Amino acid sequence: MAGVDVGGGERRARNSEINMIPFIDLLMVTIAFLLITAVWVTSSRLRTSAEVPAAAGCGEDCQKEPLKAMHVHVGEDSFRLVWKQGATVLSEVTVPKHPVEIGASGATAIRYRELTEAIQREWERGGEHRAPGDRRADQAVLHSDDRTPFRELVAVLDAINAPRRAVLLENGRSVEMPAFLATFSAR
Repeated sequence: MAGVDVGGGERRARNSEINMIPFIDLLMVTIAFLLITAVWVTSSRLRTSAEVPAAAGCGEDCQKEPLKAMHVHVGEDSFRLVWKQGATVLSEVTVPKHPVEIGASGATAIRYRELTEAIQREWERGGEHRAPGDRRADQAVLHSDDRTPFRELVAVLDAINAPRRAVLLENGRSVEMPAFLATFSAR
């Protein structure tokens, strides 16, 4: 057994060993905790960039125009597609909610074909990032009630992700990318 002999200057010999096993166990657990914490700290960092999206030479007087975004509102019986620039509503389209079930009997999914077609038309009509050299995607913001079933949210996200566009890379190759970058709204 691991221990430390503390000796004894007394007349009678005593068995005075300190048990080191609990100390070693505590040390190992502490080292493991510190290693795991170090991994969490490095993986939770956000990557940032010093690139500013404003125009070069733009001072305090320069006001950048707010970005245009398509807001998809999920209702009980319809969807509303609203193009907004800041707080200004540019256009609004209502699409009826007609889910189509696909898949086997045990694992069915739903799709909204009319919503997919309407989002494609709206992007072709009002999307800002359509040039092949432009690598940015248009913004789509999903607004839904907390009671919306998860499978419906997945179907709406699939409809938002359906419009694709060709983007040229630096090496001259063309790649298909989604036209929209989807985010959820914060209430």
